[in-house]
Formats: sequence, structure tokens, C-alpha cells
Amino acid sequence: MRHVLRVALYVLREAVARKLILAFLLGITWVLILMAIGLRLEVVDGALAATRLFGGPLGIEVNAVDVALRPVFVAAAYGLFYWGLLFGIVACADFAPSLLSPGRIEHLLALPLQRWHLIAGTFLGVMTLAVGGALYGAGGLTVLLGFKTGVWMPGLLQSSLLACAAFAPVYAVMLTTATFARSASLSAALGLFSLGGGVVAGKRDAIAPMINEGLLREGFLLLTMPQPRLSTLASTGAALAGAEPLVPGVLGLLLVGAFAYALAVMGVGCWWFEGKDY
Repeated sequence: MRHVLRVALYVLREAVARKLILAFLLGITWVLILMAIGLRLEVVDGALAATRLFGGPLGIEVNAVDVALRPVFVAAAYGLFYWGLLFGIVACADFAPSLLSPGRIEHLLALPLQRWHLIAGTFLGVMTLAVGGALYGAGGLTVLLGFKTGVWMPGLLQSSLLACAAFAPVYAVMLTTATFARSASLSAALGLFSLGGGVVAGKRDAIAPMINEGLLREGFLLLTMPQPRLSTLASTGAALAGAEPLVPGVLGLLLVGAFAYALAVMGVGCWWFEGKDY
């Protein structure tokens, strides 16, 4: 693990050198400042009396603050999930291809590192960035709404961690792609494809009846069966953000499926990388 951590720290230093972490912080802070300026929440005796965004009423009925804010937290959870995944795919697409670029890869392989250390360390470094960014954005929004309303709901923080769990299998695909071809654009494209496949897999039970019975439907079910259920993770995160009850055991199965898929895909990447000449 010491070597894996060294590679992860190398990835984080690379992110700092590229100003990627600064871009993360500035982008999230800019959105939070806009919300702090434009969002007005009028609380009277524990009830939300009025809600305005840049002067325009949002039409939320008078209700207890924690109940009235649930749609806001649910919408924020979906936004953090999907926009966060899209931003992560684009922002992190170049890490692995850059790490495996000519000159740099020879230098790294000359160090007392095994090749799987590079794969695992890169994955750990990128996931550290994802967790930090998600917690910063979700924590900032939670604090903002808490100060404005006096109600502190930690569900958005839990939802942001589920978004990071969903990013794990997506980035595993991107990282493994980089071991086959050092192309940031191809890595990003397959990351987007993996995201789309995970969204469809979460809706497979609803989509399957729309397909004609026979080989086509069976092929669809077979292709989507191993995919992580990313859209189900998104709806579960939204339920956590809105303090809604969850079906027992579902969250654990979703997380196990996502991380098992990520490990399996990275296993393929390590196998290919070990047999590749540089």
C-alpha cells in the first residue's frame, strides 16, 4: 500500500500543478456564492413562508421548513450526482493517459513499483479528488441552507458520497481504457458511454417490456446485467437527501455491485498492462 499511496500523492501533485484542484474549488464556490446571493428563504415560526431565487417566487407552499426543503435537497442531490459525474469524466480523462505517456512511463517503471501500483494509485488519487470535491460542494450547500433556515439536514453529504461511489466504476473504465490506448478523448468517450450504460441498467426492468420478446430482449437484459445501477444510485442518493426511507438492503447491494464492477474492470486493465512492453 505504501507504493500505491505514493502514486496517489503523485496524482494529487499533478492535479495541483495543473490548477485542477483550484478550478474545482473556484467553480463550486462560485455556484455557492450565486445561491447565497440569489436565494431568499423566509422562515416564520419554523415554517417556510416564502422562497425566492433572484426575486422570482419558487412557488413552495407554506409548510414546515424541513418538509418544504425536501424538494430542494432532492433536486440538489440529482444535480450533484449527474453534473458531478460529467465534470469528473471531463476533468479526469487526461490523468491516466498523461501518466502513461512516453518518457514519464519509463521513468515510473524504473522506480521500485509494480505496474499494478500505477493503476491502483491513479485510481485512488482520482477518487480522493472526487470525494473532496463532492463533500466540499454538498457541505457548502448544507451550511448555506442551514444558516438561512436553521434546519441542518446531513442527507446531502451522504448523497454526495453515493455520487463518488457511482464515479468509481466509470473511472475504472476510463483508467482501463488508457492502458489500451493513451487517448484522453477515447477515455472520456468510454466514460460517458459507461455512465449512459449505468443509467440504462438502473432502468432495465422498465425498459425491457418495451422491447419485443425474443432474442433482442434477452440480449438487452444480458448486456445490462453486469452494469452498475447508476440511475438507481442517483435516486437512492436523492432519497437520502430528502430524508425519505430506503428499502432495507438495497443500498448495500448497489454499493457492492458498483465496487465489484470497478475492481473487475481494473483487473482487466492490470492484466493487460502487465503484458505490455514500453
